[in-house]
Amino acid sequence: MELSQMREPLIVGIILMGAFFVFCIFAVIRSQRRKLSAGTEDMIGKVAQTQTALNPRGTVLAEGELWTAIAEGNRIRSGEEVIITKIEGLRLWVRRKEKEDE
Repeated sequence: MELSQMREPLIVGIILMGAFFVFCIFAVIRSQRRKLSAGTEDMIGKVAQTQTALNPRGTVLAEGELWTAIAEGNRIRSGEEVIITKIEGLRLWVRRKEKEDE
């Protein structure tokens, strides 16, 4: 093989590796700028589903976990959707989800 025939694949390989590194750098920068979403503070305003009737205390499924919940206001039946309004320790305070919440 001549030297000129070996240069073309080498140049293409170098360009592809450079493009891959640039992509990786941009991916890391974008991931570092993303808002951190962890902890219970992030759950306020999210929808949960009641597993037991809340009268006023019961159990809800929120973010894939079972939580003890206290209903704000009237009794809430099992299977209804609720909105998380406050968190105290390991208890969620919830209210019934209304149509305007959608």
